[in-house]
Amino acid sequence: MSLAEITARLRKAETDAGREEGSTQLIAVSKVQPNERVEAVLQEGHRLYGENKVQEAAGKWPDFRDQFDGVNVHLIGPLQTNKARQAMQLFEAIHSVDRPKLAHTLARLAQELGHCPDLFIQVNTGEEEQKAGILPADADAFIAECRGLDLPVQGLMCIPPVEEEPALHFALLAKIAARNDLTGLSMGMSSDFEKAVSFGATHVRVGSAIFGARDYG
Repeated sequence: MSLAEITARLRKAETDAGREEGSTQLIAVSKVQPNERVEAVLQEGHRLYGENKVQEAAGKWPDFRDQFDGVNVHLIGPLQTNKARQAMQLFEAIHSVDRPKLAHTLARLAQELGHCPDLFIQVNTGEEEQKAGILPADADAFIAECRGLDLPVQGLMCIPPVEEEPALHFALLAKIAARNDLTGLSMGMSSDFEKAVSFGATHVRVGSAIFGARDYG
């Protein structure tokens, strides 16, 4: 696969879903990818990237931002409260707001720093014990709590259980977003992003299909 092929598939998925071309943003997930691969995709003109860890992003993106204009980096992995300040200075958006303690920390830092990245609330649609995220039953109350803290909540994010039909989870996330007047839907990865687009995804997260297999060595 390549950036061009994934982009073409994304545009076709938008057309097939009757959606406007470009209404879904492609987040190129650059976590644990070697810098030369990331630089090659930057050279192709792509500007939106996703990272899982604050530390890794801090070591990679300041230099790339110096070399390339208009780079946007989103945090798509879990955020520890003790890394929140650094995250707010590194990322244009955080997709993993998943608990009240983190929301309150972000609100305090937003007041202090005078700015806040766009925020997505992570919903644990599969109610999996090992996975982060607010449970669907608690989502409305948590969204209201975040809004009460003046946080810029743009939308919701989910990672469906591996062994379940993702469409069910995309539909659930879209339903929660709609009843809370949220327009952002961060859902869909390499294997299912076309399906996510048909359910209204505004951000899809694709990694190895763009960059090649990750090397965790």
